[in-house]
Amino acid sequence: MSFGTNLRTLLGERSMTQKELAHHLNIAPSTVGSYVQNMREPDFSTLKSIAAYFNVSIDYLLDYTPGRLLNTQEREMLRIFRSLPAEHQRICTEQCRAFIRNSYLEKKEQEISS
Repeated sequence: MSFGTNLRTLLGERSMTQKELAHHLNIAPSTVGSYVQNMREPDFSTLKSIAAYFNVSIDYLLDYTPGRLLNTQEREMLRIFRSLPAEHQRICTEQCRAFIRNSYLEKKEQEISS
């Protein structure tokens, strides 16, 4: 995905307009529009402001994954997790641990019944 696509996704998830983001970042709405349409990319300062505003990494915005490549679902889960408030992150982590325990128990039951 491109920077513009990622920005469009973030705006859509928050039901936010390009004009609202532009106002928050103190830039022209047409500038945000050109980002979303992949006609321009922001300078470093604006890129950092966008990442901070949406609580995502610059790597996410630029669709860059250092080290081991994450698949699309892993990147999406990481982005969503990072955008949650701390308390929701804690709850999400606990729920994921419960899923792992349940999967392990189901697998064990299948092995016993086989």
